[in-house]
Amino acid sequence: MRIFIILFALVTLYSCKNNPVDDYKALSLLQYGMPVDVKAPEGAKVEAHDLGVMNDVVITSGDDYNVQIYASDANTIEVSKVLAEQKEQVKAGPFFSKILEEYEEGFIYEKKIDDTNLNYDFRYVKLMGDREYIYQTGLFGTFTEDQVRAMYESVQ
Repeated sequence: MRIFIILFALVTLYSCKNNPVDDYKALSLLQYGMPVDVKAPEGAKVEAHDLGVMNDVVITSGDDYNVQIYASDANTIEVSKVLAEQKEQVKAGPFFSKILEEYEEGFIYEKKIDDTNLNYDFRYVKLMGDREYIYQTGLFGTFTEDQVRAMYESVQ
């Protein structure tokens, strides 16, 4: 009986674990040329670049939040097609290991750098009008699965 109570207490504590996204604040990217919102840690820094054929916005906060969004003209109105292209690109990468979870508009995946180093990333696709927005982790940094899950949740 005592073991049952201890296990119940541990499960309860674990399930009450604070989700970092609950503390994030809404952040409009309209002033950076993207009519989209994300949730980000308070005080997050935003950098925007016009790359000619696409726009790039990077949102960073500390070592555990780094979201990059690419916006370009859409070639289709079907999210599934853009998502399939993203999966192909990701799977062709040298460190791709496996897709952990798939959703209608995105996926979370694992990259195996070597036998001891795993990194995680995601793709999230949003189509609005004639524009497509591809969300992912920033190009710099390594992220745990939990950090990537929080970033993925923050862009939905």
